Amino acid sequence: MIRNVLGSVLALAGAAAAVLSPFRDWYDGRLGRHYRVDELFTGITAGRPGPLGSILVAFLFAAVLTVVGVVLRSRLLVATAGVVVLGFTVLWMVRQGESVGSLTVAGDGSGLGWGVAGAAAGGVLLLLGAAVMSGRRGTGRRSVRKGHNQPYAAPGSENPDTWPPTQEPGPSVQTSTLPEPEPELYTGPDPAERHRPAAGPGPDGRDTAPYPVVPDEGPAPGPGSAPGPGSASDADGRPRG
Repeated sequence: MIRNVLGSVLALAGAAAAVLSPFRDWYDGRLGRHYRVDELFTGITAGRPGPLGSILVAFLFAAVLTVVGVVLRSRLLVATAGVVVLGFTVLWMVRQGESVGSLTVAGDGSGLGWGVAGAAAGGVLLLLGAAVMSGRRGTGRRSVRKGHNQPYAAPGSENPDTWPPTQEPGPSVQTSTLPEPEPELYTGPDPAERHRPAAGPGPDGRDTAPYPVVPDEGPAPGPGSAPGPGSASDADGRPRG
């Protein structure tokens, strides 16, 4: 911001100096507005042009470029105005030197006057102002940042914005075709046996707990015979009746 203000001040000062310079002496007491623009390309003569045909028109054009460049903060326009002022000033010096044979600086005003110095100084100030100005780079950066901060635009009705996103099965989605395994049968103890009350002695004092059934191997042995392998006996060895 400070650079733009300082550069604008220098550019406007240079444009003012360039516009005022044709109203002062340029060479041997002759004003700058007494030189025609076309004489800078064909040769200087003793004729005096009208207001719209003098070198003042070129400097007015440079002043307009300067004002537009300051308003738009365009370094290119300000620099172009400086080139126009310096270009016409140097071109006049070349043609004037060809006309009189040489350019001199005299204290009595017979040589180069203050008008030429003002035009040259105005062109230098214009170029210096263009160099000091920062231009529109800051505005471009702000516009880029502003573009990044724009809110997300919701899609149209053809592609609704849903959350969470759903994924449709495509060619890459693989599904298993194997049959599900059958559940295995339970072969452990019956859970109902855990809640069955324990068997105790019956009404006659006998134990009613279940005993393993022994298969019948044959007829019961007689008295005096040895018990068979499958018969039950008491603790003293006698067979149970």
